[in-house]
Amino acid sequence: MLPNIYKGNYRLLAIAPIVMILVSLALLPGIKFGVDFRGGTLVTLSLQEAVDAQVLQNQLKSEGLEATVRSFHTSVGERVEIEVPQSDALVKADDLRDQFNTLLPTVSQLEVAAYHNSTYEAEYNTKKAELDAVADELFALAGKNRATMNITGTNDLQQKFSESYATIYSDYQKSISGPIDKYVEYDSISVQSVSPALTEYFIEDAKNVVILAAVVSLILVFLFFRAVVPGIAVLTGAFCDIVIALGAMSLLGIPFTLASFAALLMLLGFSLDTDILLTTRMLKRKGDPRENAFDAMKTGLTMSVMAIVAFGALFVLSLLTHIPTYYEISAVALAGLVGDMFATWGINGVMILHYVETRRKA
Repeated sequence: MLPNIYKGNYRLLAIAPIVMILVSLALLPGIKFGVDFRGGTLVTLSLQEAVDAQVLQNQLKSEGLEATVRSFHTSVGERVEIEVPQSDALVKADDLRDQFNTLLPTVSQLEVAAYHNSTYEAEYNTKKAELDAVADELFALAGKNRATMNITGTNDLQQKFSESYATIYSDYQKSISGPIDKYVEYDSISVQSVSPALTEYFIEDAKNVVILAAVVSLILVFLFFRAVVPGIAVLTGAFCDIVIALGAMSLLGIPFTLASFAALLMLLGFSLDTDILLTTRMLKRKGDPRENAFDAMKTGLTMSVMAIVAFGALFVLSLLTHIPTYYEISAVALAGLVGDMFATWGINGVMILHYVETRRKA
């Protein structure tokens, strides 16, 4: 039988979660971004024999390939993961392609307009010069000379531009596959490549999802409870869970990827669930507020323990199979669930209990 932790000076319960949050905030700068949010290429190899990750990393470096190598044993054999950052040439090529695709429709329209009406000729020449400058820069990156390409019009320019971009991308792939093929014999290979443009999209999309979730949650909580303090308390609990989970990611070296981001969103939903459970029982039930808070805590802890058991099984499975997605989701979820138990009942519980007792006294 658990004792009622809200008897006596319950405000002291906030000390432990506050310390956890402060430590987590200090660890936040150490979070590493995965390929999904940083851009680059992740090569996964299936091998028959184990290789030394550090030796392979040094061998690839001697070939000019800066890569991070991880090796592990799975139930289906040996595996190696090689993570390669995006090349500067490809990053620049993606930027030039965006500029080219932005200018091309305008130039094409002005070309037709200038053919029928000479008043558009000056504007066409200006925009065409900008387009040519972008194309020339990409041609230089691809090691090609515009003078040898026989470009007579905009359509030819577009075709040669696409071919040059394909050359740059192909060179980037060869710079990866060449050294790997030289030092590793593998049975199968899987390649995941994320461009800088897609990385920016992922980051922007993630920011929008978090902001939208916070705003919608605040509105719904305020409409349901018709009070500002409970709404702030619910969002505070969710914020604390996310911060603690991010701190654990930094401490354990878990990269920020789409998988770990999905786990953070799951934590956000779970945190809102337990926080609303606490707030509802505190505001809607009559009787001793401290007993109501303790009763809500017993129900909430049961939910948390069941979730920890479920994600704990996934964590064990990830250790046996060495599947990074399983590991990232389960480890982040476990860290957040443990943090939720401290944050919800040590911070949220204290805030709501103080609010209810102060309101009843008034």
